[in-house]
Parts: sequence; C-alpha cells; structure tokens
Amino acid sequence: MSAPVSTAAASADARPAEGSLYVVRGLEKAYAGRPVLAGVDFEVRRGECLVVLGRSGTGKSVLLRLLDGLEPPDAGSVVFDGLEVSALGEAELAPVRRRVAMLFQSGALFDSMSVFDNVAFPLREHTQQDWRQVAATVRAKLELVRLKGAEGKLPSELSGGMRKRAALARSLALDPEAVLFDEPTTGLDPMTSATIAQLILDIQRELRTTSVVVTHDIALAKRVADRLAFIDGGRFRFLGTWEEAESSPDELLGDFLAGREEAEDGA
Repeated sequence: MSAPVSTAAASADARPAEGSLYVVRGLEKAYAGRPVLAGVDFEVRRGECLVVLGRSGTGKSVLLRLLDGLEPPDAGSVVFDGLEVSALGEAELAPVRRRVAMLFQSGALFDSMSVFDNVAFPLREHTQQDWRQVAATVRAKLELVRLKGAEGKLPSELSGGMRKRAALARSLALDPEAVLFDEPTTGLDPMTSATIAQLILDIQRELRTTSVVVTHDIALAKRVADRLAFIDGGRFRFLGTWEEAESSPDELLGDFLAGREEAEDGA
C-alpha cells in the first residue's frame, strides 16, 4: 500500500470555503476501541454532489450518520449551515433534520403502509398541510421519482428499485436542502442502478439540493459526482474531481477506481 497522497486535494483548508453547506473538521469515531474515522476534514459545497468512495468497513456509512446527527463524534465537529450539529441535543436537532434527508441503504419503508402513506408520513408528522396539500405533494414527489400510479401499493409489491425510489420520494417530501445517500444502488441490477443515478442528477437540478453519496459503485460515482472523496485508514486519502482522481499517483486509489484486486501481503 502506498502512503496517503499529500496534495491540496487530499485535505480541507482550515478556513471554510464561501458557499459551503457542511464544514467538517477533525472528525473521529471509534467502536469498541477500534478507530473508524481518525481525523476527517472536508467541506460540502452548496449545490454539489460529493461522492464518498471506499472499501467495505472504512467508515463511509458512519460518516453519513455523523453528518445527520444520528450519532455524536468522539472528537471534531460537523457544522451544517453555521450550526454545529455535533453539539446539538436531540430536540435542537429536529429542525436541522427537516432540512437534511437521509436515504438509508435498506430504504426503511414502513411495510404495513402503502406507498402513499409512506411518502405522506413526514408531511403529517412535521407540517400542518391539509389532506389535499398532502395528496398533491405525495403525487408530485412520486412523479419526480417515476412512480406515478404506485400510491396504493405496499412495499412488498414493489421491486427493489421501486422500493428505493419510494424511499427517495419520502426523503424528498419536506423539500430538504441536502440529501444523504447510503449505498443507493446496493442490490440493484445495472439498468436499475442507472435509473437511480439519473434520479440523483434530476433531483439535484430540479430541487437544487446538495448531495452526499456514499457508495462503492464506480459507475454511479462517475456519473453523479462533482467531486469524489476516497476514504482509507479513517481519513480522506483523496478529495477532488474525477480528472484529478484519474491522474493521481496514489496506487490504492488507482486500483480501486480500476477494480483491481488487492495485492497480497508480502507480494
């Protein structure tokens, strides 16, 4: 394994860039004494799609949970639009979470609810919309994710790709400023994965959201990323554009992007 690259792209400047929605500094997290994140520094610019790549078990999903305030960091800070998420209590986090949607890997739909009621759930919980407004919003979000006409179906009646899209519609119900995607194409065939990638692009353009996508799907990353980060050893080993990634001298990054096998120890 080569040493981490020491380039300007590999770490964030100490001063937040103008227009950054997220500013993360010195983020650390460990479980049972095992470090998962070991001093992560980066920013997410407003309106961009930042894709976080890395092998399984490198802390990608943990990073998303910290961005959403689902877990506290052991050290460091997560600042969202000037608010330090890592310092807020559960009650104080509620209005922040209304501005940030998280699409879980499983979709996390309510099995006993129809697609309509799943998408309507956050509207009923967090807004004063009457039933006509709720219905109009649900229809609009389902149409956006290409699920028009699926309102009455149960999650068990949907394909894997349709369940992902229904969960995405629900995550968009409150018109979030940012969407956090945790492995959005896991378990999907290449054509369905391409549909999800196009939806991420469409949503960003139409709703002007900021996106953070955690994935190991290179095809998805290449299609949607404005910038990509490569996480290894608890830190961002690389942070930059696709062009910069492809010309990077980092052998591990190159192997990952090319899908080459990991070298055996001592080889």
